[in-house]
Amino acid sequence: MVNITINDQEYDIEEGKTILEAAQAMGLEIPTLCYHKALSPYGACRLCTVEIELNGRTMYQASCQYLVEEGMNIQTESERVVNGRKKMIELLLARAPEAEDILDLAYKYGVKDTRFLKEFDDVCILCGLCIRVCHDRMGFKAIEFINRGIERKVSLPFEDFHEVCRTCGSCSTYCPTGAKAVQLENLTHHTPRPILSEFDQGLATRPAVYTPFPQAVPKIPVIDRNNCIHFQTGECKICQDVCEPDAINYEQEDEIVEREVGAIVVTTGFDPFDPNRLPQYGYGKYPNVITSLEFERISSASGPTEGEIIFPGVTEIKSAAILHCIGSRDENTNRYCSRLCCMNALKAANLIRDKLPDSHVYEFYIDIRAAGKGYEEYYQKMLRSDIRIIRGKVAEITNIPDLPEDEGRLTVVAEDTLLGAILRVPVDLVILMVGIEPKKDARDLAHILHLPCTEEGFYNEKHPKLAPTETVIEGIHVAGACQFPKDVPDSVAQGESAAAAVLSKIARGEYITEPTKAEIVDDHCSGCRNCIGLCPYLAISFDEEEEIAKIDSALCQGCGVCVASCPSGAIIHRGYTDKQIFAEIEGVLER
Repeated sequence: MVNITINDQEYDIEEGKTILEAAQAMGLEIPTLCYHKALSPYGACRLCTVEIELNGRTMYQASCQYLVEEGMNIQTESERVVNGRKKMIELLLARAPEAEDILDLAYKYGVKDTRFLKEFDDVCILCGLCIRVCHDRMGFKAIEFINRGIERKVSLPFEDFHEVCRTCGSCSTYCPTGAKAVQLENLTHHTPRPILSEFDQGLATRPAVYTPFPQAVPKIPVIDRNNCIHFQTGECKICQDVCEPDAINYEQEDEIVEREVGAIVVTTGFDPFDPNRLPQYGYGKYPNVITSLEFERISSASGPTEGEIIFPGVTEIKSAAILHCIGSRDENTNRYCSRLCCMNALKAANLIRDKLPDSHVYEFYIDIRAAGKGYEEYYQKMLRSDIRIIRGKVAEITNIPDLPEDEGRLTVVAEDTLLGAILRVPVDLVILMVGIEPKKDARDLAHILHLPCTEEGFYNEKHPKLAPTETVIEGIHVAGACQFPKDVPDSVAQGESAAAAVLSKIARGEYITEPTKAEIVDDHCSGCRNCIGLCPYLAISFDEEEEIAKIDSALCQGCGVCVASCPSGAIIHRGYTDKQIFAEIEGVLER
């Protein structure tokens, strides 16, 4: 550690740090446009120059390049330092009069204009950040400084397109002024391929290092190996250099961890219905036909449009149509009701009217199912508003207008079953309330866990009323939409119920099973092994020494399949033996 003084305050700083790093660590601001901690210091902008007193000498040095020394006295805002920065700001304004960062610095230091000629058609200040990140970190060397003196500029080697650029975008990302020279369209003939955000339903982009979604548990960023420059070329590693906790590990691989557990809670969630399966609604064909999940992200303040309802090619949204039951209650897709769509549609209508008060909103429904707490009251409130709620299923969405003034809008063709009339409604936006489907791999997991499924692929509970979170397999519980479509309150309640059931078993310290299990009479077993392949719970094994079958009573669920299939009658069902059943029959007949 070395002891230094910055602006008349003493600090102990780690040896080897630059003055700029020391000031930043102490919370002191020194302006700079050419510095980035992932790159070696360059000292091009000269804005970070400070006044240094050491061993009786006074000097002015770029703080990004000068290392701290014992006894050093530093002034970051002395009169001469400030005057020097003002002159540099004037020079930068001459090169980049439209650059926001420089205009902000000019305002801060009271520089109203520059005395130098503004002869440049770009906003490049020759800081070199773009070139250094491309050369030193990405390893591409796609751009260079060319020419000398006043003609010096950032350009492609030989000022011609070539194949070196990988369109990673680092140069334009690091540029402090947004110079035209480092815009990708001026650097390469390759079309940049953005990484679409899965959480934002592909409506926004994300970097290769990202947090999956704001409420992720654990809330830790992940690296997208398929798009990370380091995993493609072995270069970059910027995230590792700037990560203070040293948490980046490029060598980490996926691994399978085996654990012995006493209980499993299955919460695999659901897949939204893909509206591309219903081409009559124009999803994927018209940009202003969106799904309910896409609207959720657009209307969210943390979404890609910061809550503003806007779409490419749509200048103004004057009307919107909300279509219920897309992929639900339909013999051609899913016959069941997805439960949450009705209230989701009413909420969407309310949001549109709130954000666009002059717009018209149309809801097309089959039946409104508002069965939750406060749901019916909310529905009645929407009925009293000026939202047009129309009972009838939409036949198709077209872009063929009925009137010339509707050119460019969508036309919703539907039947109003209450009026007995066909409607053609022009709108600017269509929201498809997509239904809920089981996860695509739900049946694969069901096969592994030996869980029974419904016809559609949802997991079956042990009893719909008395054991709604338990399954026929002891110790395995279900919660959420993997069981059937449900909204957030139901999912939360069921999740807590499943967790409480598991905790009660853990707290008990022992597991109590039902006595009605299958049992093998050893003397009668012929060792045919028919029962082993028929047991759905893998509870029967073969004893090679005794040459008879054995039943694990902890795994047996008492289904009786083995009892019925045993050709020698060697398997009995406790509580349901022939003797017990005949005794019940005799008792009934005696009465």
